[in-house]
Amino acid sequence: MHLPTRWSLLLLLSVAQLMVILDISAVNVALPEMAQDLGIGAGDIGWAITSYSLVFGSLLLLGGRAADLLGRRRVFLAGLTMFTVSSLVTALAGDATMLFAARAGQGLGAAMLSPAALSIITTSFHGPERAKALGVWGAVGGAGAAVGVLLGGTVTELVDWRAIFYINLPVGLALAAGAMRIVPAEAERPQWRGLDLRGALLATGSLGGLVYALSQAQSAGWTSTQTLGIGTMAIAGLALFAALELRTAQPLLRVQRLTDRAIGGGFLMMLSASAVLFGSFLLSSMYLQSVLGMGALETGLAFLPLAVAIGLGVHAAGHLIAHAGVRLPLVAGFAVTAGGMLLLSGVSEQGSYASDVLPGMLIAGIGLGIILVAVAVAVLTGARDEETGMLSGLNTTGHEIGGSLGVAILATIATGALGAATGPAAAAELAHGIGSAFLAAGIIAGAASAAAFVILPPARSFLPKLALAPRVAVH
Repeated sequence: MHLPTRWSLLLLLSVAQLMVILDISAVNVALPEMAQDLGIGAGDIGWAITSYSLVFGSLLLLGGRAADLLGRRRVFLAGLTMFTVSSLVTALAGDATMLFAARAGQGLGAAMLSPAALSIITTSFHGPERAKALGVWGAVGGAGAAVGVLLGGTVTELVDWRAIFYINLPVGLALAAGAMRIVPAEAERPQWRGLDLRGALLATGSLGGLVYALSQAQSAGWTSTQTLGIGTMAIAGLALFAALELRTAQPLLRVQRLTDRAIGGGFLMMLSASAVLFGSFLLSSMYLQSVLGMGALETGLAFLPLAVAIGLGVHAAGHLIAHAGVRLPLVAGFAVTAGGMLLLSGVSEQGSYASDVLPGMLIAGIGLGIILVAVAVAVLTGARDEETGMLSGLNTTGHEIGGSLGVAILATIATGALGAATGPAAAAELAHGIGSAFLAAGIIAGAASAAAFVILPPARSFLPKLALAPRVAVH
């Protein structure tokens, strides 16, 4: 593929991924208006997020493997169609049932679209150019989430929450038209018989159970029968899935690949990074809105510097990885992120955005930008063409599971100190809880920095793989 076409392809696929990312973060800001418009209770409106993340997170492994066996372009277009149609249904929702079902449909489309798009990028760019392309992908994943908060706040306050989903219609149609022209068509027929349906059912059920247990843990209680029971069954299911995949000729996930220090270590780093990223988004939003009293639009604008900082980190990551591999950039990225979280842990009920939030947000954003690129490069460098979908699905699964884990843990810490107090006393208690949660996020990032130094491969063994990608022998 010629150079201009490849970069046009990257732009198209990045916009598709941005659409998926925006519909995660933008909805968070619009939840109160959605609840009021559709008459949904405070205890149920969270399903507008959960129904999406539950389906998205549980089907990513299947979506990634389907891209390998059925064709990346076919799966991408199918996912894009599903996501766009479901966006229209979401915008037209007249009650809670229709809203939640349509959001689940969006999750299904995203689970096909996202790993297929990342797989196309991985097979279209080789060597150092792959790191640059994955840098763009990382910027979309991190900075796009911050932009989504701004979009959600702006559209909700100036137009209506439904406009968040209506926007996807012209964008989806334009992307489909562009993909038909730019994305190479597969010459091979779909390999339906090679799809590991037994593994797909077990992985989907187990990952879905894990996402559900984590997303409901704050309300149900971490030691409740629901959380412990479903969580234990989900983990047991994943263990059984791993055992069965080792004996399957064409597995959904080649478990042996996790023994590669870059892939297995990269997956663990993605879990940690997403826990901190998603959790800090939630904590910052809680502090700005519930403690400082900012509105949806003002909160969205407050996240713009974070998007810029993540972009700077992404830019720096490309240069660092080219010279130092992935271990030292991940060690440094997590250490910088930990520093930002520690600064944010000083928030107080009498604080301000400029003094309590902005400095830590900027520092953490740079670290997170470095991490998001380095993790993707670690997991996908050395992937053969026939397994890029599988590893793309693994990478994105880590993103979703880690995010669910981070939100569940940090939200529980943030709200754990709340009692029956009201007014200024309640704001003070919440600010204290948010500060404790930011401290916990800093500890997670610090531990990940130390783990990255131990687990990730050194530059001398990783850089030759990066230079040869994707023509690396898989052992």
